[in-house]
Amino acid sequence: MGQAALAAAPAAPVSLPAFRDPTREAFMSWLQIRLAITPDQAEALEDQLLQLGAVSVTFMDAEDQPIFEPDLNTTPLWSHTHLLALFEADTDPDALLAHLQLLRGGDLPEHQTEVIEDQDWERSWMDNFQPMRFGHRLWIVPSWHAAPEPDAVNLLLDPGLAFGTGTHPTTALCLEWLDAQTLDDRSLLDFGCGSGILAIAGLLLGARQAVGTDIDPQALEASRDNAERNGIAPERFTLYLPEQLPQEPADVVVANILAGPLVSLAPQITALVKPGGRLALSGILAEQADEVRAAYSGAFDLDPTADKDGWVRISGVRRS
Repeated sequence: MGQAALAAAPAAPVSLPAFRDPTREAFMSWLQIRLAITPDQAEALEDQLLQLGAVSVTFMDAEDQPIFEPDLNTTPLWSHTHLLALFEADTDPDALLAHLQLLRGGDLPEHQTEVIEDQDWERSWMDNFQPMRFGHRLWIVPSWHAAPEPDAVNLLLDPGLAFGTGTHPTTALCLEWLDAQTLDDRSLLDFGCGSGILAIAGLLLGARQAVGTDIDPQALEASRDNAERNGIAPERFTLYLPEQLPQEPADVVVANILAGPLVSLAPQITALVKPGGRLALSGILAEQADEVRAAYSGAFDLDPTADKDGWVRISGVRRS
């Protein structure tokens, strides 16, 4: 069907037939269509692709753009986004694109189709996560791997959808910093603990006890489970929602959250660090570093800013 005929055709009905081609080989698992879109196109295209039988629709950043702290209950998209829709393998791509163009009532965004071969998706996902070393002593080891250095400090943690597993630069910056500290017999506070990875790392590296706090009750549960998996006694790692957090200063405080809260909570976080105690802040984009440093420079002697892949860590010692 030519483009002129498409433009003149009547609107497609709500229920459309599946676009099957029985000659397509059965071993091909999925047909994927990728469209380069702008945020204002996302909702309509998602609805149209689902209407055409997509089994999933996802969005990806097309240009590695950061999304700054979004408003509550919003799901912002990047200015240049890739929409990926998966269809069953025997879907005819030409018929699919023709019907999508009918629904759109005009030309499609830049697009391409490809076949995603069948594979053991769980094994493929697991193979992407290998043990990772941070600093000189500390390893993060998924449960399905043996520890590369059994005598090192090995933190057992499986990757998940949220809360922090060491793969993000901000978490890596904090883990590397903790590995470089002398933590023996120190108290530690993990402000925004997520999975508990930083507090548990600190305890395994020698801290006497740790406190974790997070606004998400599920994060506290994840922290508790991960501590148990790593043999951390409950009395060594106590967990609180922010409104329940005891206001007792710690020798070492880590806060891997976001730049906005780090600035607005600077007085509270400062008060939680003992005089002479150490502080590490992350979750900060490079262009936000000056604002965060300014919020803490009055109470701390700050180290040079450390950076990794566009993210930074700010650390220092609280003045007596």
